Amino acid sequence: MPIYGTVDDGMAHLVQRSVAQANAENAAAIVLDVNSPGGLVSSAFAIRDALFAAHVPVIAYVERAYSAAALITLCAQKIVVGPGASIGAAEPIPNTPKMVSALRAEFESTAERNHYDATLAAAMVDRQVDAPSYKKSGAILTLDTSEALRSHIAVAYAPSFAAALAVVHLAANPRQSEALTWAESLARFATDPAVSGLLLSIGMLGLMVELYTLHGIAGLIAVLAFALFFGTHVYAGFSNWTVIALAVLGLLGILWELHVVPGHTFPGILGAVALAAAVVLAFGIPYINVALETVAASLALTIVVFLLALRVLPENAWVRRLALAHVQGPDYVSSRDFHDLQGHTGIAVSYLRPAGIASIDGRRIDVLTEGQYISAGTPIRVVRVEGARIFVEPAVNPNAP
Repeated sequence: MPIYGTVDDGMAHLVQRSVAQANAENAAAIVLDVNSPGGLVSSAFAIRDALFAAHVPVIAYVERAYSAAALITLCAQKIVVGPGASIGAAEPIPNTPKMVSALRAEFESTAERNHYDATLAAAMVDRQVDAPSYKKSGAILTLDTSEALRSHIAVAYAPSFAAALAVVHLAANPRQSEALTWAESLARFATDPAVSGLLLSIGMLGLMVELYTLHGIAGLIAVLAFALFFGTHVYAGFSNWTVIALAVLGLLGILWELHVVPGHTFPGILGAVALAAAVVLAFGIPYINVALETVAASLALTIVVFLLALRVLPENAWVRRLALAHVQGPDYVSSRDFHDLQGHTGIAVSYLRPAGIASIDGRRIDVLTEGQYISAGTPIRVVRVEGARIFVEPAVNPNAP
């Protein structure tokens, strides 16, 4: 079983399936190939429980086993270390007394079950545990290859995985290597910070485009990008359905502001805050710093791409729609001199936020307000003309003279 990369629910699914198959087929042994920086404690607990339910011996070959991966490694009855191996560094985040105490008990009981030194296991979690032969006072324990052998945490050294199988007398046995399903692979791929950041950028860019076009297509793309982002984080175990509910409320608030009550600002602001909180929480509390870095990078990328789209492609028809550029056509007539429209009335064809399109004297014309939002279908009146800029206000205005 490959214990590679971040420990998450995708890995837990893999181990649970594999243990069940090994039990059903009476395998000679389960061999863990461990090279992981750790991950979710809850997923490590699920893997621990699955390995303890195995009816066959469990062996681990370790290159790197930090944090949650260290707990998984201690579930093996025999541990073989490779060159430059390291095991430990399992202090929880946040390292509150309650969290440290709970995780320390898990490490100790796991070590005792497999006849390892429980004090060393506890020292991997709790810096208050003394292990003078292996660490300084107040430090977290991490064993290297020689220390793992000296402490009898590891039974042997092997330069490779194949050599480790020979050491434990399994080299002649036929092997079956387990692999992630497509769903597990997708979840682990999409929760990578770089991919998560790209999904966030697509989602935010979609919302920004929807703000200008109000056609619904960009909004749908944004919803799909956020759905993939949050769905994979839930599947991988980093997030939960509470965060999903918060994200849905955030998106509904933003889309409600864009399409239902433009200009009220409160639904949009509340939705943006809820969505931002959901994005940060989706990464999981232990990865809050990664979340903030990813969100900041994706926000910067979104702004840069959006500005480039407006500047680099000014003649693109799609971008012209965003910028409300003047277009001559059968349904849209514009001219350079609009002073003859002073005082005329018409209808707002699109939302004016504050720019938009109005129908005045049978012509579709770009107009502006003085900063207020006007809903589509509202009667409007031209109050000022400055060259090609036409300023309007609602036709029924209590402040009008």
